[in-house]
Amino acid sequence: MTALEELLAMRGAAQGLRLQARRPAHMPLSGSHRSTQRGRGLEFQEVRPYVSGDDPRTIDWRVTARRGKPHTKLFREERERPVWLLADLNGSMFFGTRKQLKSTVVTHAAALLAWSAALGGDRIGAVVAGTSGCKIIPPRSREAGVLPVLSTLLDLQPKAPAPASDALHTGLKALAPLVHPGSLVLALSDFASLDAGRVEPQWAALSVHNEFRLFWVTDPLERQALPDGRFRVGIRGRSVAIDGATVRSAWLEKWRQREARLQHLAQGIRAPVTQLDTSEPVESVLRPLLSRRRTAA
Repeated sequence: MTALEELLAMRGAAQGLRLQARRPAHMPLSGSHRSTQRGRGLEFQEVRPYVSGDDPRTIDWRVTARRGKPHTKLFREERERPVWLLADLNGSMFFGTRKQLKSTVVTHAAALLAWSAALGGDRIGAVVAGTSGCKIIPPRSREAGVLPVLSTLLDLQPKAPAPASDALHTGLKALAPLVHPGSLVLALSDFASLDAGRVEPQWAALSVHNEFRLFWVTDPLERQALPDGRFRVGIRGRSVAIDGATVRSAWLEKWRQREARLQHLAQGIRAPVTQLDTSEPVESVLRPLLSRRRTAA
């Protein structure tokens, strides 16, 4: 199981990483990072010659008197964008055939994203959905925002395998009334319970004024299906024997359907999808992704 010390240590791995806004055409600019504004009570940036249309209240009279021509002050407004984590930790995430469980991938990825957001000046909040319901952590700045998120991720870790539940849907419903326009929502799930016909309208409604990014947690066995041979599989408190060759076709078809539903959702809400697999460390996938976003926009 993941320990708090592991998640705290990810602060170092998040140094230099940023969650830059992509600013889709349909999204208002409110809530994005820094924007140059003229006004008072903001962070001073520079003085330049006064031009027609500048606010007379921003005239720097000392510089004007010294240089003999009107000069105005420029100020930079600091905006803290709300960043929401939507973390799916239902019982089916207690699964993994390689280096780690899918629930561990969600927890580590959420921690790294949370630290990256906080270090970049954003306010971080979370809706963590587990088998017993979901918990909401309102957005806060710096470590004060990250630490409650980490604690909640650990508290709601699944302790045993269970069938896929509606935790993602429940979390989305809880998140909907909390998100303000201009927010960034980072959804982490295996999307196994995604039902495009029911869930997608809720995603679409939220995406009109907010930016989404989807982090798809997978395991190699899900993509490749069982090899030849007979295997014991636990289902709802009992185990059954299945033949790998017999179930492979249906297994792979269900995987293709899940992939198609997720792609349809991503296209509908204009959200990029990042695949996080149990076979590789979260940092190795997210670090180059977040590093590139520092210069993208």
